[in-house]
Amino acid sequence: MVQMTNTSAIHDHVKSGDTLMVGGFGLVGSPLTLIEALTKHDVEDLTIISNNVGETGKGLGKLLQQGKIKKAIGSYFTSNREVADWYNQGKLELDLLPQGTLSEAIRSGGAGIGGFYTKTAVGTDLADGKETKVIDGETYVLERSLKADVALIRAEKADTKGNLVYYKTARNFNPNMATAASYVIAEVDEIVEEGTLSPELIATPHLYVDAVVQSRYVLTKEGVVER
Repeated sequence: MVQMTNTSAIHDHVKSGDTLMVGGFGLVGSPLTLIEALTKHDVEDLTIISNNVGETGKGLGKLLQQGKIKKAIGSYFTSNREVADWYNQGKLELDLLPQGTLSEAIRSGGAGIGGFYTKTAVGTDLADGKETKVIDGETYVLERSLKADVALIRAEKADTKGNLVYYKTARNFNPNMATAASYVIAEVDEIVEEGTLSPELIATPHLYVDAVVQSRYVLTKEGVVER
């Protein structure tokens, strides 16, 4: 049964050395309240699987500045210029994947698939050290699927059973991450009674969600604001 809780879920379920999936494309669809809770949690050596590491001093960028991230796996690190600084100083490991490959690796992890072959990145530095295979005369690269200890995701609404609906493009990586982690914490703007969400709009069934947290920080046209 899903737990309606507060950010204490972060303290109860995230520990040093964990691999975390964090939804969002930049700050859009990013669980800003849960990330803020992480900045106040005494952990280190985290591996973060997310499209990027937020922006400088915002979202996951705050976690980077605290030195809590050991490794980042994503597809778009240039939105936060400090990522390059930390990498060049040897204080951060990076695993760069093409964005579609990242998305498929997360989806595959949730589907119980060990890996997949893709033509993307063939002949580039991103394919170095990876197994290749020729299929019907064309070369493919083996990409392994991704899983996590905990997923921090962002949705618009949850019902009291834990079913989730998302707001437009804020859906991005969130639904796939909900399937690929051992424990899933969903941050939402609104919690409604079970049975009031349209079944056609539910993108993440409650079976994938362990805890629901009401959002405290939201992204607006003016930036990140506290409710």
